Amino acid sequence: MSHQHAEFQERLRQLDRKHAKAAHGFRARMRSDGLIVVEPQKVVRSRISGKVFILFLVVGVMFKGFLVAALGYSSYDARVAQLAQGSFVERGGAFLMQRDPISTRIAEELRPILR
Repeated sequence: MSHQHAEFQERLRQLDRKHAKAAHGFRARMRSDGLIVVEPQKVVRSRISGKVFILFLVVGVMFKGFLVAALGYSSYDARVAQLAQGSFVERGGAFLMQRDPISTRIAEELRPILR
């Protein structure tokens, strides 16, 4: 009797998994032999994970620090100020590219290496 109960519980788990997959809807398709098969709709997830987003931010801040170190503080600030006088998109870029404490610290560390 215990074996039959375990098989029954496994069938219930399979039905629960199938029901969970079907919670996002169904999609019907016709196979090459003419049989219509109903399948659960796949959930589309973003291809950009949190790790990739964080990596992108870190690389961006490192790039800003490198630019500040390579150009110098006054030249970099002058270029960002010039960018701020442009179109809406250029003003947005100037906002993102203004010096922050992290990029300034990175520039301080890189400056002796670059000079």
